[in-house]
Amino acid sequence: MIRLDPATASPAAPPTVPAWALAPGRDASPADAAFQAGAALAALDTLARAQPSWAGAWRQRLALRCAAASMRLAGRAEDEAALRDAWHLCPAGTDPGPAGAIYGAWRQFSVQPPAANPDRLERIVDQLGVHWDEAALADLSTETENLAGLQRPAPFAAAAIVAHVVTMRPDSELLAWRLADLVLAKSLRWPRPRPLLMTQAFGPAFRDEAGGKRIRPADKSFERAVCLALVQAAAEACRLAAELSRRAERLIAVAPKLRTKGAGEVIQRLLDDDAVPGSLTTKNLSRFATRRLFARLQQLEAVRELSGRTTFRMFGL
Repeated sequence: MIRLDPATASPAAPPTVPAWALAPGRDASPADAAFQAGAALAALDTLARAQPSWAGAWRQRLALRCAAASMRLAGRAEDEAALRDAWHLCPAGTDPGPAGAIYGAWRQFSVQPPAANPDRLERIVDQLGVHWDEAALADLSTETENLAGLQRPAPFAAAAIVAHVVTMRPDSELLAWRLADLVLAKSLRWPRPRPLLMTQAFGPAFRDEAGGKRIRPADKSFERAVCLALVQAAAEACRLAAELSRRAERLIAVAPKLRTKGAGEVIQRLLDDDAVPGSLTTKNLSRFATRRLFARLQQLEAVRELSGRTTFRMFGL
């Protein structure tokens, strides 16, 4: 069965970040940057609280983008395609490798409530390959909760946790950006975090004009840079939502044309995840039946093949 209700199946277009908020911000004052970030987050807030049918795929696609951006900080070269392979082609119960573990951490992050208790943080640092002792994790948990609970603008709270983590452990910047999204979600009272800021960590928002030096948490312009990064991250997330909304509408529209037993489960997986392996088997579907189903969905222009291969293929919105 395809679990849709009238509220989540609404054809209304997702909100977008206002064009004026996307104006080049290199010369923006700190106040202007904060105002632009507020407008961008207002648009994203509507999406973060809604539960459209494609919300799962949206969150997981954001997680994939952040995982791919994380590879630079982790000293690795995997792109989105390699991360999909590391995760989806890994046999159940086996180690997906360092890159797959980081991707798995972002996937898990996007579906869990925004909590930062010591046990949760311990699992996060293990997945990210960063090691903290118990006392430091307890202090970090307290600081994260405190920053999220303060009555201060959410972008500034996110910037503060990044600065706090990098000051404590300069080798933990990957964890810092992960906690920035968590603090942002808690500050805005989102039911689930949205992976956002990691994709901007090496972007133009964090480059100064003189020679392109990267803006660091200790720099006085860091809060302004975080605000500008959030504008870009929110705009990209909203554009992705609009794209997935159109594709999900097409997928749902063709569902009645499918005669394969078990097709509803596959459609639901496509709506819930970034990608579904073409070799998927279920109680109602053999690999041969799944291949035929995806071929039919491609014929109906309802899914895309994501790997570019002729074998070990993957499909998604």
